[in-house]
Amino acid sequence: MVKVLNDSMFRPVDPSKLQTDEIQRPSLGVFKETLLSILKNKLAIIGLFLLVVIIFLALFGPSMVPYSGSQQNLTNVNKAPSGEHWFGTDNLGRDMWSRTWQGARVSLTIGFIAAIVDLVVGVIVGGVSGYMAGRGKFGDRVDSLLMRIVEILYGIPYLLVVILLMVIMEPGITTIIIALSITGWVGMARIIRGQILLLKSQEYVLAAEKLGTSHVKIIMRHLLPNTMGIIIINLTFTIPTAIFAEAFLSFLGLGVQAPFASWGTMANDSLGVILSGHWWRLFFPGFMIALTMFAFNAFGDGIQDALDPRARK
Repeated sequence: MVKVLNDSMFRPVDPSKLQTDEIQRPSLGVFKETLLSILKNKLAIIGLFLLVVIIFLALFGPSMVPYSGSQQNLTNVNKAPSGEHWFGTDNLGRDMWSRTWQGARVSLTIGFIAAIVDLVVGVIVGGVSGYMAGRGKFGDRVDSLLMRIVEILYGIPYLLVVILLMVIMEPGITTIIIALSITGWVGMARIIRGQILLLKSQEYVLAAEKLGTSHVKIIMRHLLPNTMGIIIINLTFTIPTAIFAEAFLSFLGLGVQAPFASWGTMANDSLGVILSGHWWRLFFPGFMIALTMFAFNAFGDGIQDALDPRARK
């Protein structure tokens, strides 16, 4: 018996059920999603704000006062912070405000140069080593040679490199930059090598190889762009490490030499002043070192959380 269909067998669909597959929010690109994640991280925003302020004052801070950081005035020796000298003066009557931001220029310059060396040398060495690994005898030899060089340099402390360089060079900014350039990029190279080893087995890389794409194009177009997240994160931690290294070496007398200013030399010149009551001479350079390292690390943590896919909702 055939059952005849009629209108009574049908009923309207509940409208609420039609919204189950509705898109809750528009699709965002990786850049926009990362930016929104950073903006939601209050600590990262604080770090970024502090970095902008520090860089601005390093560029224009000395010109805000009519005093030079290198100008001596023995009539204003060890003046406490006031409306005339915002950060006070040192034992030679030099304005600490101007001197602090002149030292910031030196520290930030060394930090950014170390980051550039990491970006260029570390990424190239790590990328080539990781890509050549497992590609026949020649590829394994290239990978082994590069990694042996990295391991040798990784085991050499930069302080020893500075001492050896001082035998043939005078202490100063150039010596610190060369020392950090020799040993500073090895950490980046090891990280990039590990990332490349993971990425080169992906389907899109294997497809590019089957289509005859050159090795250089595969590295530049497919592998390195997918490691930009870890590169940026590592750079945000490289800069404060280099700044602290400069301050440490200058504090020991192996870095920037007088009359040039850096936060490390200012701290070294201020040894023993707390007992004499001249606290500002040690407080301001030490505070700026700590504040700069906090700002870079806070901003770097924010970028790391934003680029981590496991942290995304």
